[in-house]
Amino acid sequence: MDMHFATLWEAYADAIGDVPAVIMGDRRFTWREYDERAARVAAAMTAAGLGPDDKAGLYLYNSNEYLEAHYASFKQRIVPINVNFRYLGGELEYLLDNADCRALFYHSSLADRVAEVVTKLPNLVLIVEVDDGPATADVPGKVMYEDLVAAHPPAPRIERSPDDIYMLYTGGTTGMPKGVMYQMGDITRGHAANGAGQVGLELGEDWHTLVDDVTRARAETGPFVSVPCCPVMHGTGMWIGVTIPHCVGATVVLLTDRKFDADELLRVVERENVNMAVIVGDAFARPIADALDAAAREGRSCDTSSLTRIVSSGVMWTMEVKNRLLQHVPQALLIDAMGSTEGAMAVSIAANGMPAETAKFAMNPTTKVFDDDDTEVVPGDGRTGKVANGGLTPVGYFKDPEKSARTFRVINGVRYSFPGDLATFDENGQLVLLGRGSQVINTAGEKVFPEEVEEAVKRFAGVRDCLVVGLPDDKFGQRVVAVASLEPGASASEADVIAFVKTQLSGYKAPKGVVFVADVPRAPNGKADYPGAKTLAEDAQ
Repeated sequence: MDMHFATLWEAYADAIGDVPAVIMGDRRFTWREYDERAARVAAAMTAAGLGPDDKAGLYLYNSNEYLEAHYASFKQRIVPINVNFRYLGGELEYLLDNADCRALFYHSSLADRVAEVVTKLPNLVLIVEVDDGPATADVPGKVMYEDLVAAHPPAPRIERSPDDIYMLYTGGTTGMPKGVMYQMGDITRGHAANGAGQVGLELGEDWHTLVDDVTRARAETGPFVSVPCCPVMHGTGMWIGVTIPHCVGATVVLLTDRKFDADELLRVVERENVNMAVIVGDAFARPIADALDAAAREGRSCDTSSLTRIVSSGVMWTMEVKNRLLQHVPQALLIDAMGSTEGAMAVSIAANGMPAETAKFAMNPTTKVFDDDDTEVVPGDGRTGKVANGGLTPVGYFKDPEKSARTFRVINGVRYSFPGDLATFDENGQLVLLGRGSQVINTAGEKVFPEEVEEAVKRFAGVRDCLVVGLPDDKFGQRVVAVASLEPGASASEADVIAFVKTQLSGYKAPKGVVFVADVPRAPNGKADYPGAKTLAEDAQ
């Protein structure tokens, strides 16, 4: 069953062309309009000389233009490259050069950064500016996005190969960004199967049957509506929030505020009858719970009855915040997906009447845990090992065969991906996520997993967020230090937090120090910024 995102989405444009595909504020595009605009951008890329396996950088905030350029790239078998909109100078130049980008789409508010590097990137043949206000600089050779759309007729549809490369860059917690490569047929099939399951359908051998089933379902029940609350330039936002829903003809609604606004989300949920919100852990879930609490206190109506699932991936999502949400959206499933750009591994589901737990997961059937000798760790043996995904596995890292060989390995005839997560099993056989091996703190001969300590600190009354790092120590090798922020109006002392953690965990895991900051450093997608937290901890010593 050969599959390709562009071919599947074109089928939806033909079958449910009047159904909304992308909504952002007052801009609404049906599947037919979405497909036509993407086809015009595709024609522009072809006219500029781009073809199969060329790369197009998307240095954009969440926007319909991001999704159109993304889709347009697929149409012409071009590889869209996600570029973090926080990148400056050297970071931006590195990624565009490393990815061999020949086209670049960027927002005018980022033009000064583009102008700084564009003359150093001779491979760029198409430079496209998306208007989001006055440009911060004049970029030589640019063309405006809407002019480009208007100037080109839609590109004719073409045959595509399931062997095409799909790539997503991951920054991770350490090192330079890495391009994770998948075969297009594999990732399309995986996303389509996931999406079908979410709307009560199945992906059979013939993907045309899925299109027919979706068409009938949309006629009976209306659109399935997804809102990625996090940036779509990261895997959680793009995959769970956009590509998986689009594989079942869903409507994707983008929030207009570039800093997550929970009140905007709740207004959008009510206005658009949103079925699924995609978040990244407590950094998004807590503000939603706060907004729902505030609405309840003030007696404001807040209709969230359409919301049947909230999905998180990428960081821990705590039991306390899950339970707060379920008080307001008891009909929703809270799906905590353990995964990374290198593959999905496990899931934890909380619902009304079903206990919500932190960092405990049911493994996917293809997931294993192996020790350093590649011996499988199984429930009941008490050991810790590395989590391995044996399902949808990447081809490798772009231009990095050595790291590819370390991360993607064959054990007993099965190819696995090892993203770096360490785990063990509890007494019930559930997978217990301990954290990334690269962040483990070695103190006085003991290993301390930051995530475990962070969750304990966050249970202290008044603590809003926390990251835990290791600092050099003459006596212990490393000492555990917590970087924490407080709720507005709350107060806490270092001694009280440390004493509290000692009631939750073994003494050696408790922080030796607590640094209080206004905001714990995190990326726009909510993921932990450990280097930033470490700098704050060092500066406070």
